[in-house]
Amino acid sequence: MKELFHRTSIRKFTAEPVAREDLLTILRAGMQAPSATNQQPWEFYVVTDRQTLKDLAGASPYGAFTADAAAAIVCCYRTDVRVPQFCEIDCAICMENIWLATDSLGLGGTWIGIAPLADRMAAVEKILDIPENLHAFALFPLGHPAEEKAQQDRFEESTGAERLSAL
Repeated sequence: MKELFHRTSIRKFTAEPVAREDLLTILRAGMQAPSATNQQPWEFYVVTDRQTLKDLAGASPYGAFTADAAAAIVCCYRTDVRVPQFCEIDCAICMENIWLATDSLGLGGTWIGIAPLADRMAAVEKILDIPENLHAFALFPLGHPAEEKAQQDRFEESTGAERLSAL
């Protein structure tokens, strides 16, 4: 539970590479996510090449810091599954697991939305030469944090907790 209350958006990284074992742990966490009818529509590209990270930095107006990340995980989805209308929801759950696993390892990152914006999806797909049967969903630059940020307390009792007394 501590990662839920610690996770923040980290956009500054040291030059230290992320260990392969850590990247595999993060991917394993992502793949543990539930999905509609257990369809697991996700596929991942793990990018550590400096030039490709720089190229990906231009895929979103909010992604410039990707160029300085040690790695980036690009989550894609297939639509040749039982219930394709839930693919993006499945990938969102997966991405949250990725973020929490990253935090649990003492690393940092930020989820950059790619889907459903066609121009961003096309840019990432072109940079990584993603096959036509896959669709870019999210970009997650990560690395060893070069900044510390406190997480905001977002709890708003008025949005639901007061209804507990009615139960």
